[in-house]
Amino acid sequence: MPIEIRRTLALSQTTFIEGWREVTAPTRLLTAMAVIRNPWFESGQVEDLGPEVREHCPEPGRLLTGMLPGLTGDALEGCGKASVVGMGGELEHAQALTHSPWFGNQSREAIQARSYFAFTNTRGAAGASLMIPLMDKDDGGRRSHYQTIHTCVPDAPAEDEIILALEASVGGHPNHRIGGRYSDLRETGRDADTPAGV
Repeated sequence: MPIEIRRTLALSQTTFIEGWREVTAPTRLLTAMAVIRNPWFESGQVEDLGPEVREHCPEPGRLLTGMLPGLTGDALEGCGKASVVGMGGELEHAQALTHSPWFGNQSREAIQARSYFAFTNTRGAAGASLMIPLMDKDDGGRRSHYQTIHTCVPDAPAEDEIILALEASVGGHPNHRIGGRYSDLRETGRDADTPAGV
């Protein structure tokens, strides 16, 4: 059964002033979202979610990936992803669609990202808060690009829907001044590859 996409949405925000100070290079945060029907709605406990993942992930992956470069050209620096499943579904349904190479890898390859995508997956009613983290597409430890997009869709997700989202940034966090993660690790005597010392 083909995926049902009810709506796509694109959000773009540009920050010119942050912390009472003008931003030298305005930062753009971009979100592409799709509201889809939950393929497991009213199916009860499904042990293997793989068949639906393989069938349904490629189309929204292509669609949302195509929406982001159209807004930014090749200037993307940060990336992230998120999903919200409606109250008639399981959190695992949102996670299954988000954490799939058939969904996220299309975007990763399109922007030639080397790091993993920061993510959130939640369950909620229509208008639920969508908090979407981002990080540098090539360097997961680059603090200047730790950012968050906060948005919602007033009439989604319905109980039988899931919102899938891809996010991107042009520029780092406005007026970033908390220093570098790697220099902090060196100062505290920790290895950048194993910061927890494990």
